[in-house]
Amino acid sequence: MCKGLASLPTCCLERAKVLKARLGGIWQKPNWNLSGCKIGQNKPTLEECIRWKQSFEKLLSSKYGLCAFTAFLVSEFSEENIAFYFACEDYRNTKSPAKLPAKAQKIFDEFIGSEAPREINIDHETRDITKVNMLELTPSCFDMAQHKIYMLMAKDCYPRFLRSPAYKDLVCQAKPGAKAPLQEKKA
Repeated sequence: MCKGLASLPTCCLERAKVLKARLGGIWQKPNWNLSGCKIGQNKPTLEECIRWKQSFEKLLSSKYGLCAFTAFLVSEFSEENIAFYFACEDYRNTKSPAKLPAKAQKIFDEFIGSEAPREINIDHETRDITKVNMLELTPSCFDMAQHKIYMLMAKDCYPRFLRSPAYKDLVCQAKPGAKAPLQEKKA
């Protein structure tokens, strides 16, 4: 964050972030695509695309769904959210305690610190708690911030994704899954 902005009241900064999110649709990158996805040539089936509407968890658990959602976030200039979420997952699943400090510092510097290049949108209380957690590292030191970002994506980005032309195009282009051949009854 700009040093000059740090002197503004918290409510002003929060309003500015909300305004940025609302105007994101206007400034949306026109061409989103899935060319960066490394999941092969297979397209999702229509049933898979429809399943993504059932819950945010179902979307994230699908490789193609995750890729489509990430491409959508890139088009909205908010891909830092999903990157932070999965960086926290990787950190939490780290087996070697010796690797935790370097990973934690990298996450903090990239997403949470005051000069973070991919700063996530969390409140100051969560940021301060995470800073304190950095003093004594545990696998759960980013849990609060990760939960806030997850909820932000689930309640804000996910519904917008489902209403987006990107999702609608995927549904239109998807083919129904292979069904078992109908067995004809002999009369």
